[in-house]
Amino acid sequence: MKKALFMLSILFITISYGQEVKPTPQINVSGEGKVKVIPDEATIAVTVETKGNNAKDVKKQNDVKIEAVLKFIKKMNLSPADFKTQRVALNPQYDYEKKKHSYNATQTIEILLRDLSKYDELMDGLVDEGINRIDNVTFQSSKMAEYQSEARKLAIKEAKMKAEDYVSVLKQKVGPAFTITDNSQTYYPRPMFAAMKTMESSDMSAPRETLAAGEINITANVTVSFILY
Repeated sequence: MKKALFMLSILFITISYGQEVKPTPQINVSGEGKVKVIPDEATIAVTVETKGNNAKDVKKQNDVKIEAVLKFIKKMNLSPADFKTQRVALNPQYDYEKKKHSYNATQTIEILLRDLSKYDELMDGLVDEGINRIDNVTFQSSKMAEYQSEARKLAIKEAKMKAEDYVSVLKQKVGPAFTITDNSQTYYPRPMFAAMKTMESSDMSAPRETLAAGEINITANVTVSFILY
């Protein structure tokens, strides 16, 4: 008898608890914040690639060219912290037609260029000293964290404005945020190369302009759940 009463009591409490708990009215909306920025620096990855039949000679030739490249970079008055060797490789390659091995040596240097006005001078000098591969050029801003913060705030403001638009028709009010999900993805633009001036140019002393940096779109995307009153 006591056991039956105990089970009935538990059942009663469970039913009562279930009746008291009500779902919280919410609205889920997305928001986007976008800040347009003119880039003021670039990260450049360049490579010296050397090929030959003797592994030792190929590696030595590659080292000589890299040494010249590093000396030139130092002459550009770049901070030692702004350039580094990214990777070094020496790989055998087999020619099945000639049935013989050859070797391919590569060294890649990554450079942070904080003054874009030096871009053409830097790239011309690198090629002159032995760089024969441009792997990547990425434009960015020295104030990226500041602009990303601004974009996030704009995304939250847009999300709240959307929520208020929706619930105004329902005669409700937007309360505090219940959950916030950041859906942002960082994107750095690649360079857009402009037409280079030819040797027949009427003004041979004019500086060349070989790229257009354009603008960086720093975007933040969020999903927000607001409690409704």
